[in-house]
Amino acid sequence: MNRTRLMMIGVLALALGLLAATYVYKNLQGKSGGSDSGVEVMVAANDLQVGARVEDHDIKVIKIPGADLPPGAPRRKSDVLGHGVIVPISKGEFILPNRLAAENAGAGLPSLIPPGMRAVSVRVNEVVSVAGFVTPGTRVDVLLTGAPNGAGDQQTTTVLQNVAVLASGKTLERTSTGEALNAAVITLLVTPEDAQRLTLASTEGHIQLALRNPLDIKQDEVPSASSRGLYKNMPAPAAEHPVVRHITTAKVTPPPPPNPGMTIEVYQGDKKPDQIKCSDEGCETK
Repeated sequence: MNRTRLMMIGVLALALGLLAATYVYKNLQGKSGGSDSGVEVMVAANDLQVGARVEDHDIKVIKIPGADLPPGAPRRKSDVLGHGVIVPISKGEFILPNRLAAENAGAGLPSLIPPGMRAVSVRVNEVVSVAGFVTPGTRVDVLLTGAPNGAGDQQTTTVLQNVAVLASGKTLERTSTGEALNAAVITLLVTPEDAQRLTLASTEGHIQLALRNPLDIKQDEVPSASSRGLYKNMPAPAAEHPVVRHITTAKVTPPPPPNPGMTIEVYQGDKKPDQIKCSDEGCETK
């Protein structure tokens, strides 16, 4: 009797345990949406560098829960194929629109130029490029040293401030370790107006790049520096005295009034005398 009761209790406990396990399994399956649930999204199958063109072998399609889908993430390969990379994308990262150039913008350097901007290159050396630490992604000020209007006194002025560097030579991105890149040419991203100023500065004198902290975006009002201001106790340049011109006005003497003339009486015997009046115009008899 006791043995039968124990067997019945065991069977009942086993049935309750199986029922509870089934309930928990179905509950978890319902929350996860099943093994085939989720939405497709594209991630990088390889490391994509700046300027690279996205090819089919660079894309891997995975499924993730819809709640984890990044905003604006492309859903089709056609949305990313052929686009240029403007921000490095590591393997396994989402391929998002803000990391790609616009459609038909191509790849390489042109894809990095936003609409309304221009890329201008300047010739540099190790000194001008701050020992090679002016690399893609950094920001610089452009200084010009020259003699304005052919003057003998050299001056240095800040032509442009907080300019983005696009490329160092043919390299479009900095090294992962931040090493210096020695190149003969630096390409800057500027507005069309600044492109004119930069080109003119390249022909007017010597250009120097000043490296900035990327967090320092303040535009400073920096006065020009002259060679005279570098030396102490230098006499100030002689002030130019204004030339005073004295204007002499000729005194005009008015002409004398006309001569009223004189009257002459002429006697001839006992006749009444004739009066002859003479003036500047002649004489007449009255």
